[in-house]
Amino acid sequence: MNIPAELIGKYKDIFKEDNESVFFAPGRVNLIGEHTDYNGGYVFPCAINYGTYALGKKRNDNKIRIFSENFRNEGIIEFSTYEINKIDGSWSNYPKGVIKMFIDHGYSLDSGFDCFYFGNIPRGAGLSSSASIELSTAVMLDCFFGFKMDMIDIIKICQKAENQFVGVNCGIMDQFVTGMGKKDCGILLNCSTLEFEYSKIELDNISIVITNSKKQRDLTESKYNLRRRECEEGFYNLKNSLNINSLGDLSIEEFEENKKFIFSDIIKKRIKHVVYENHRTKEAVAALNEGDLNRFGKLMIDSHISLRDDYEVTGMELDLLFKLALNQNGVIGTRMTGAGFGGCTVSLVKDDDIESFKNDISKTYEEQVGYKPEFYIAKIGDGAKQVMI
Repeated sequence: MNIPAELIGKYKDIFKEDNESVFFAPGRVNLIGEHTDYNGGYVFPCAINYGTYALGKKRNDNKIRIFSENFRNEGIIEFSTYEINKIDGSWSNYPKGVIKMFIDHGYSLDSGFDCFYFGNIPRGAGLSSSASIELSTAVMLDCFFGFKMDMIDIIKICQKAENQFVGVNCGIMDQFVTGMGKKDCGILLNCSTLEFEYSKIELDNISIVITNSKKQRDLTESKYNLRRRECEEGFYNLKNSLNINSLGDLSIEEFEENKKFIFSDIIKKRIKHVVYENHRTKEAVAALNEGDLNRFGKLMIDSHISLRDDYEVTGMELDLLFKLALNQNGVIGTRMTGAGFGGCTVSLVKDDDIESFKNDISKTYEEQVGYKPEFYIAKIGDGAKQVMI
C-alpha cells in the first residue's frame, strides 16, 4: 500500500519530529444485509480502499496527543492515560474510546504517544469512517505495547468503545469487516455467533460504484437507536411463542406464522424487513458463489425496496439515487448501504457504462436536489494493519 507522501511531512509539521510507524484501517461497504447485524442476522460486507491512516510515535511520558487532518480546527487534543474524557461532538471520542476500553480490559499502556490521523472516507457517507478510526487506533496500540491480541478481540473492544463511550448502539459488522477484510473477497458474517466465511467476488468488467448522496446524518441523533428499540420490542413479542435467541434465528415461515403476536403494525414491518433481509443475504451469497451475478443484483434491489417500505430508513435522496440507477444501462444491482437516513448507495455497474452512469445521475440529481452527488469506484482490500514506510 502506498502511503500518501505528504502525510509524513504533515506529521512532522504538527508534532515537530518524525513519526515512528504508520497504520491503516479501511472503510467498508455492505453489499447486502442491512440492519440485520444488531439483530443477530447475516451481513455481507467488504473492506474498501478508502480508510484512515494513523501515523504514530510512542512518548516517554503518559501524555497522549492526537490530531486529525480532517478536523484541523480542533487542533492537537491532549490528555493522559490516567484521565480520558469525552468531548461532545468531537472526532476524538473514537480513538479515546478505544484507548479507554483497552485500559478498562486490563491492557496497560506504559507510556503515551502522539498520533496524526488522516481519513479519505467522506464524512457522513455511511462507509464506516468511525470503525476505521477505531481499528487504526487499536492496531497501533497492539503494536506499540506488544499486546499481540487476536483480531477478533480487538474488534470486540472497538465495538464496545463505540457503544459505551461514543454512545452509538451499533452492531459489530463495521468493526468486524474493517478488521477482518480480505482483498477481492466479501465476508458472510453471522453476527450472532461471529462465524464467517470469505466469498471471492469476481467482477469481470464490472465495478463497485458508491454514490454519495451528500446528505449528512449523525447516528447518535438519528432514528437508528429507535429502530433498534423497535426490533427489541418485536423480538420480545415473538419470544413468548418461539424459542429464539435473536431475530436472526427466525425463518420466513416462522415469522409469517407468528407475526400475529406482534401487536404494532409498524413493528411488524420492521421485523419483516429483518427476517426477509436475512434470508436475502444468504441467498445472495449463494448466487454469487454460483456465479449468478444477475441474481445477486436483483436481491440488492429487493433489499433497497424493503429498507424503503418496511424499515423506512432511506429518505428522498437515497430513493432518488436508487431510482436513477435502475434507469441506467449496465447496472446489475443497486441499493442504499449503511444505516440510511443519508449516506450512500452501492451499485454494480459494467465498466463501459460507468461514465454515463455518473454523468446522467449527477445531472438529474442536481436538478432535483440542488447539488451533485459524489462517486467512488471502490476496490476490495484487506483489513486493518501496519503499513511499511
